[in-house]
Amino acid sequence: MDIETYFIQNHGYGRMKELKKAGFHTRVISKALEDNIIEKIKPGLYKLVDFDWDENSMFIDINKVNAKAVICLNSALHYYNLSTINPDVVQVAVPNNTARFSLDYPPAKVFYFSDTIYPIEIDRKETANGSFNIYSREKTVCDVFRYRNKLGEDIALEALKEYVHGKDVNLYKLYEVSKKCKVFNAMQPYIKSMVLY
Repeated sequence: MDIETYFIQNHGYGRMKELKKAGFHTRVISKALEDNIIEKIKPGLYKLVDFDWDENSMFIDINKVNAKAVICLNSALHYYNLSTINPDVVQVAVPNNTARFSLDYPPAKVFYFSDTIYPIEIDRKETANGSFNIYSREKTVCDVFRYRNKLGEDIALEALKEYVHGKDVNLYKLYEVSKKCKVFNAMQPYIKSMVLY
């Protein structure tokens, strides 16, 4: 079996120790990297370049690196079509006490959420290429409001407006999540004005 076939059989991914166990010498792995057949996500984790990846493959890559990582903020807004912004880095949340981690690819910005905020409304999405964690629509809107001073108030208001006027709106759930995330008082006046007009 060649290295490309190995990766195809393993859904496009391969770890160094598993590759060695399968009989691939480090020279073969290095040559595959050099020839752009595979690329490094982080030390010891690789993915096949020419594979039928979907648009969420970067989210899956991050989840392979850190199982606690949750797609959040602008990246989650883009996933849910709640923003016109297409972020140039993947934004992910991890619990406060998580050890620092970095990726060679994709570019990511890590946010460290408190233990009370991090676990709220984490959804698991399954795709043909793998799975990843992402916050619910409601939690995403609330998080953007929590970070509105860093991300920009215009982004927070656009996200809220898109949510309120979208087809999957659930104001009761939004209110409940906003209370848990401690942004209820900040969001309520905007929600009222958007619902009325």
